[in-house]
Amino acid sequence: MTSEAMDSKVVPFEPVKPPLQVGAAVPAVPAPSEPVSAFDVIDHLAHAMIARWTGGLSPAALTLALLDWQLHLAISPGKQLTLARGAIRDAMQFFETLANPHPVYRTWGLIAPAPTDRRFSEPDWELPAFNMLAQAFLLTEQWWQSATTDVHGVARQDAAIADFAIRQWLDVLAPTNFALTNPEVLRKIIETGGGNFVGGLHNWLEDWKALVTGHGPEHRFVVGQNVAVTKGKVVYRNELIELIQYSPTTSQVRPEPILIGPAWIMKYYILDLSPHNSLVRFLVESGFTVFMISWRNPTPEDRNVSLEDYRRLGVDAAIEAIGRIAPGQPIHATGYCLGGTLLSIAAARLSKEKPDCLRTVTLLAAQTDFTEAGELTLFINESQVSFLEDMMWQRGVLETTQMAGAFQMLRSNDLIWSRMIRDYLIGERQPLSDLMAWNADATRMPYRMHSEYLRQLFLDNELAEGRYRVDGKPISLSDLHAPMFVVGTLRDHVAPWKSTFKIHFLADADTTFVLTNGGHNAGVVAAPNEPWHSYQVLTELKDGLYIGPDEWLKVAPKREGSWWHEWVAFLNAHSGEPVAPSPMGGAGKDATALEDAPGRYVLQH
Repeated sequence: MTSEAMDSKVVPFEPVKPPLQVGAAVPAVPAPSEPVSAFDVIDHLAHAMIARWTGGLSPAALTLALLDWQLHLAISPGKQLTLARGAIRDAMQFFETLANPHPVYRTWGLIAPAPTDRRFSEPDWELPAFNMLAQAFLLTEQWWQSATTDVHGVARQDAAIADFAIRQWLDVLAPTNFALTNPEVLRKIIETGGGNFVGGLHNWLEDWKALVTGHGPEHRFVVGQNVAVTKGKVVYRNELIELIQYSPTTSQVRPEPILIGPAWIMKYYILDLSPHNSLVRFLVESGFTVFMISWRNPTPEDRNVSLEDYRRLGVDAAIEAIGRIAPGQPIHATGYCLGGTLLSIAAARLSKEKPDCLRTVTLLAAQTDFTEAGELTLFINESQVSFLEDMMWQRGVLETTQMAGAFQMLRSNDLIWSRMIRDYLIGERQPLSDLMAWNADATRMPYRMHSEYLRQLFLDNELAEGRYRVDGKPISLSDLHAPMFVVGTLRDHVAPWKSTFKIHFLADADTTFVLTNGGHNAGVVAAPNEPWHSYQVLTELKDGLYIGPDEWLKVAPKREGSWWHEWVAFLNAHSGEPVAPSPMGGAGKDATALEDAPGRYVLQH
């Protein structure tokens, strides 16, 4: 980055206008799918209008997938006979159990919910009438799953889409979703004399008002007051990021600073939630100087901000700023989710130009190979990406509600239906946690950046296959040589742990891989004072033999507690002896401290 660009670090803004100045250091690239004629504009507008009614899902992609499954099933008489035999067997067993007298009735005798299915976990579902209703539903669900799998000739993704679509419809029809077939709701009616429906109506009106006005009810978690409260200073600002340096709490710190690059789809403070579960606070108290990137929330005017701009104005700019504040010190670079993917891109490039710039690289629930990216790939094919591009082309950004809806559909039972039952039928609100408050504080994504991300990384897998270009030149993850600490989470629907595991055969580095219990967020925010955390960990040397994920799962030692301690031990092992902390924002005429953390960008809506 030029010295002129770096001078922007102290330019005030209120707010940042005009939109980001993009492409200053990269070759000009046409924005994706820009219309070139009036007829193209008509197509874009038509698709964008349809997207409003489908929630951004491509009806063509869904229709083609269902047709592929149905046509192959129609010409597979053997599969049809297998399904018919299964349906008859299940029906006979069900009615035989139903006819048995109650003294010999066995709960979940036919089929039991999966360990992750919490819909029928309450004791009331063990009452014979409701238990049989639940088992009938689970048998139906199991039959439909067998109907959409192992159909000879169906494309793998089409089979997955068909299974996902049918599962969504079955989730709608689950007996838990209706007052007369849910024993928990019926018990609540008896206890409250129907008052639960009054509370449910109040909750529904409250949610409807928030949807119409765009302003939800006030809650007790406020950024800068009781979340994102670790003390620090904004020490650098450009058009895209604020860089926060956190105040030391120990008399000495490790000389190598830590840079954390979070995902820009959400606000950074998932890593600085309440004081008791703040990863930032934990690192500071462990004797490290910590820097955090806080991304600006883009507007429709920023439609042409590219993925390269996020690297150039994000990770690269932060590294250069830290280099002025702590000159000569290599950095422990860390990236979470999309931030980890971007960090791997930046680190591969820096390995050639500044090989001693990074001391270690840490990836938290971050993918670098997207061939097995889990159920999120159901929304990523040519038809779906083109449909999203048309929708974003009209709006300039991907709205927060669109991305949130996609993630909620991946876990509809936990994130949609269970909440609706609790809020509207039982009439109670689940107490809002700091993680839930953060989850509701989403950001937008620029049209061009998100299109490039989906096409180049998800669809074409350019990063893993050595075809991704930075400054016009291809980069390879095999150029990563700094020791790596990689975290996967066991129940991750966004970045499945076996996908994150693939860094082992992409990077040429000693790799410590940690598999922690929990999901994409709760598995990373693993405060040491919470007793339910556990993890497995194993270090593989770059010249050692490769161990596949299934074998790794068998041989990696399991440990109780938070993986945070493991990470600190890794960082200490790759750091110098403690020294006096660097001045906040640097020293002398180059000091750049602007204002107190959490800064301004995190407060943008």
